[in-house]
Amino acid sequence: MAGARILVVDDDADLLRLLSMRLSAAGYQVSAVASAEAALAQLEVERPHLVLSDVRLPGRDGLALFDDIRRRHPALPVILLTAHGTIPDAVEATARGVFGYLTKPYDARELLDKIGQAVALGTAGEPETAADAGWREEIVSRSSRMAELLAEARMVARSDASVLLRGDSGSGKELLARAIHKASARARRPFVAVNCGAIPEALLESELFGHMKGAFTDAVANHKGLFQAADGGTLLLDEIGDMPPALQVKLLRVLQERAVRPLGSSQSLPVDVRIISATHRDLDAAMQSGQFREDLYYRLNVVTLSLPTLAERREDIPLLANHFLHKLAAKYGRRLSGFAPEALKALAAAPWPGNVRQLYNVVEQVCALSTTALVPLALVQRALRVPGVSVQTYAEAKRRFEREYLVGLLKMTDGNVSDAARLAGRNRTEFYRLLQRNELTPGLFKADSGPLSPDDDSAQAPPAK
Repeated sequence: MAGARILVVDDDADLLRLLSMRLSAAGYQVSAVASAEAALAQLEVERPHLVLSDVRLPGRDGLALFDDIRRRHPALPVILLTAHGTIPDAVEATARGVFGYLTKPYDARELLDKIGQAVALGTAGEPETAADAGWREEIVSRSSRMAELLAEARMVARSDASVLLRGDSGSGKELLARAIHKASARARRPFVAVNCGAIPEALLESELFGHMKGAFTDAVANHKGLFQAADGGTLLLDEIGDMPPALQVKLLRVLQERAVRPLGSSQSLPVDVRIISATHRDLDAAMQSGQFREDLYYRLNVVTLSLPTLAERREDIPLLANHFLHKLAAKYGRRLSGFAPEALKALAAAPWPGNVRQLYNVVEQVCALSTTALVPLALVQRALRVPGVSVQTYAEAKRRFEREYLVGLLKMTDGNVSDAARLAGRNRTEFYRLLQRNELTPGLFKADSGPLSPDDDSAQAPPAK
């Protein structure tokens, strides 16, 4: 596993330098820091394949650092080094999930062997080349949280375990399901997706399991269900939380027996399908309320992967926005080079309740409406349904209010200056000065649209005194 990235943490500058040199000589890419805080900051920049840390560190110790790493990156192996180790310490560290616990002075060969074992732990420790990344090419991200999720997804893909994807609507659950399928041994076989909440209950059973000719009124021919269509591949049951209870029973039987019985048939047909389920609902609450079967839940939820919302991965927003813009510009034949800086800033600050799907829709709208190479702020605000906010000086705001106020009075009085002045609490001469300053002609507001007379009270101002 030469080339794997290792983060080394030790406050002893000489030992840190020695470890870095030894690991670099062994072919590893080494990042070296002197504290737990610096290590956590480095993890936000780049996810290594292994963390090698001293136990005694200034401030937070190595075990506390491990706990933080485990919460944020559960699949990332950690090896701890200590000059004061005891057997109980080693037992406790191992029980908490530390991959290795070595005492100083350590044996160099033993350390390299332990590191080799750690970085060989499946995908979590395997460097991903550009050629390898094809399985997740549709998922655009630079987020460390997404990197961790993708590492776990790639590990899971190597098994046939059922996966439950949790995440808000629009967060990319189907894209992740497709990526898992592409990274699996089933990649050359079909990937089939069905939205369990979008098909009426009366049709969903037939869609999933198929039917025989004559099974019901409109069954004019035999029909293969989606389980059969996905045979040898992967079936995504999207919005599984919306599946009717009666069908949950039948789905459980299919998963247990690995066979489907089409409607109207007396025989079951074997199927070999990997199941991935997805939902935005709280299935634990649904089980408590009796809306979702507990036995089906545990059958589907062998491995859970939770997708972050777009607001939880804001560093991806500019990347995704430009990716979508270039993709849509090519689709629609538009010459667009990117977003104006303030437009990109507005996108990054938006709340995004609809997640990545909403961002795609916003970019599609600005792509269709933009008349310039750079998408402006105003167009982004319109697509986000955010009113444009212009920063005005006090004098500008005062003039704007004054003009709007005068226009309102003239509309109410049909352009009668005497009445408008009386409502404003000003004499006619002063009111005329206000009208002249704002370039307003009272006659334009008269209900009678006939020509103005020189003697009309609303057509002219009094002579200046």
